[in-house]
Amino acid sequence: MADIKIPLRDMRFAMRELLDWDKHYESLGYEEATPDLVDAILEEGAKFCENVLAPLNQVGDQQGCTWKDGEVFTPEGFKEAYQQFVEAGWPSLAHDPVHGGQGLPPSLGTLMSEMVGTTNWSWGMYPGLSHGAMNTLEAHGTDEQKETYLTKLVEGSWTGTMCLTEPHCGTDLGMLRTKAEPNDDGSYAITGTKIFISAGEHDMAENIVHIVLARLPDAPAGTKGISLFIVPKFLPEADGSVGERNGVVCGSLEHKMGIHGNATAVLNFDGAKGFLIGPPNKGLNCMFTFMNTARLGTALQGLAHAEAGFQKSLAYAKDRLQMRSLSGPKNPDGPADPIIVHPDVRRMLLTQKAFAEGGRMLILLCSQQVDRLQKGSDEDKKDADDLLAFLTPIAKAFLTETGLESANLGMQCFGGHGYIAEWGMEQNVRDARISTIYEGTTGVQALDLLGRKVLMSQGELLRKFTKVVHKFCQAEIDNEALAPYVTKLQELNKQWGDLTLHVGAKAMENPDEVGAASVDYLMFSGYAVQAYLWARAAKVANDKLAEGAGEADFYRAKLATARFYFDRILPRTASHAAAMQSGAGNLMDLDAEHFAF
Repeated sequence: MADIKIPLRDMRFAMRELLDWDKHYESLGYEEATPDLVDAILEEGAKFCENVLAPLNQVGDQQGCTWKDGEVFTPEGFKEAYQQFVEAGWPSLAHDPVHGGQGLPPSLGTLMSEMVGTTNWSWGMYPGLSHGAMNTLEAHGTDEQKETYLTKLVEGSWTGTMCLTEPHCGTDLGMLRTKAEPNDDGSYAITGTKIFISAGEHDMAENIVHIVLARLPDAPAGTKGISLFIVPKFLPEADGSVGERNGVVCGSLEHKMGIHGNATAVLNFDGAKGFLIGPPNKGLNCMFTFMNTARLGTALQGLAHAEAGFQKSLAYAKDRLQMRSLSGPKNPDGPADPIIVHPDVRRMLLTQKAFAEGGRMLILLCSQQVDRLQKGSDEDKKDADDLLAFLTPIAKAFLTETGLESANLGMQCFGGHGYIAEWGMEQNVRDARISTIYEGTTGVQALDLLGRKVLMSQGELLRKFTKVVHKFCQAEIDNEALAPYVTKLQELNKQWGDLTLHVGAKAMENPDEVGAASVDYLMFSGYAVQAYLWARAAKVANDKLAEGAGEADFYRAKLATARFYFDRILPRTASHAAAMQSGAGNLMDLDAEHFAF
């Protein structure tokens, strides 16, 4: 069995040939992000992930984290790997030099996060959660808070978490009960319990900075009465070192289906000293900085599990001998043919390949917008913000759903061996399963997309994207090589708008129509977005082949995968369209007490 290899060639295709990142970086003033530097970073990152993190993936799953008297100990090798990660400067890669960062583009950090996640998702969650804490502090923290906490987080000597969920309160944050009582010194005493806190307690860094939602004594009820606080595990000294232990303790670790190498903690805050971030009672607004970062990070998890499952099942399919090809022996000197000759195995492999490569294109398109938000003009920032607002729920939900599907297909390729732990395929499925749940379930993302982003904007955000698709189709309408893609894409683009009008009109009469249609609408949208990206990829591949460029086999493989996506995957949109048009009645008419007898 081959080990996981970072797909650097496909990364370069997506970033350079499809999205023209070299020109993109130059236009935004990222002078240091030269092609040579970017390549060097990718090569070194790949070495670290393949040689250090990948061997720890199964170790983390088998050993898990251990809890003793409020302290958590990570699996063997995790702490040492993190020290290597920090010493190499990886945490500071894409952060502001003012706070000790290297000032490179956020999108370059995304590529590193993909490499980390593909080789060892559980380990990657420890530094991964810090990104959201850093972005929140950078956007909403005071200068003093940035100096105290942000510099340490950027350095990587401290890590961060987000603390939202409580035992009685998950998605509905308006119900949270954690209290914040003012202290005489301007700080606050935080009291309450938070659950499901990823990387909430561990031994990998010298301090953990918790970003916590809580209520002030005079706070209004519901979501309008939530404030945001910094609550460190150890209170910082004036010189930046860690001081006395704060009143926050890990009460236990959750026993989970997967991601065993990451500590999912129950945190008890008992008068812990906290510091307000942003205005009082505006914590949820501030926390969305963290949540949007986390949602894109979770979208990346879907890609990571699709890629890992694909690589392992592809290697197995080339090696495993079973039965003969229906069209005649392909391995006549052996007892049977490799299973990759069988059409159904190829269906499973190509589905994984299409979702992994398509997911990478979508993730990097989103990352490009983050760069523009950071350094673009005002007009550029507005355009990027609109595009990112529209694409984020699609990326988070669609890529995790298809990532889970891909992980299952990867396991299926192994047959019974996939169910056995030693191959790592059942771990990939278990680890992938949480991705459709945390940071907002698929249903929550679907409501955000259809309800908030599309209908509440009167369709403006959708039209901005479908206009981009329309322009691409118009530009390639006479390109015979792209005709199979452009024709279908045009039809899909129009249907997307028609379905939106249909659901919107029905929702005017019955608001339940939004919830009834939302998940099908999101999945339809995800397939449509990836159809656009695969059509663009087909154009690049056709142009390269027409030019007589090298690597012809690579570009032919792109075209074959694009064809498979349009012929075999894209027709799924028809069933989603039919389901959302069927209305809310078939969901809502049955009385709750009659679901079972």
